[in-house]
Amino acid sequence: MKVLLLLSTFLLMNFSISFSNDKEKNLVQKQVRATYYASKFVGRKTSSGQVYTHDKFTAAHKTLPFGTEVTVVNPKNGKSVIVVVNDRGPFGKGLAIDLSQSAAREIGIMGQGIATVEISYSLPEVE
Repeated sequence: MKVLLLLSTFLLMNFSISFSNDKEKNLVQKQVRATYYASKFVGRKTSSGQVYTHDKFTAAHKTLPFGTEVTVVNPKNGKSVIVVVNDRGPFGKGLAIDLSQSAAREIGIMGQGIATVEISYSLPEVE
């Protein structure tokens, strides 16, 4: 009985380690410059076809697939938010992500215009 218990524990540990390593292999972490949507974009369609509103945690990114969840952290205060990419942009030089106003407010960058943030996301597995 002890052998069976030890064997099952060993197998479970190996499975969970390999599972977490697969996730970590696809994890991308970067420090980038971010901004947020101006109020004039409320009610307009995004590149994905969704209508932009300030109250959802969404973002624009130049290349990430629509639907990608991105964790955005403000390194100055440690606050974080998870946003979903549903638009293309930002198009300003040196900017990597454009947050909805509610997401910018959540992490404390509202009013700054441009802020340095840390982003992380998992890339889809390539078969």
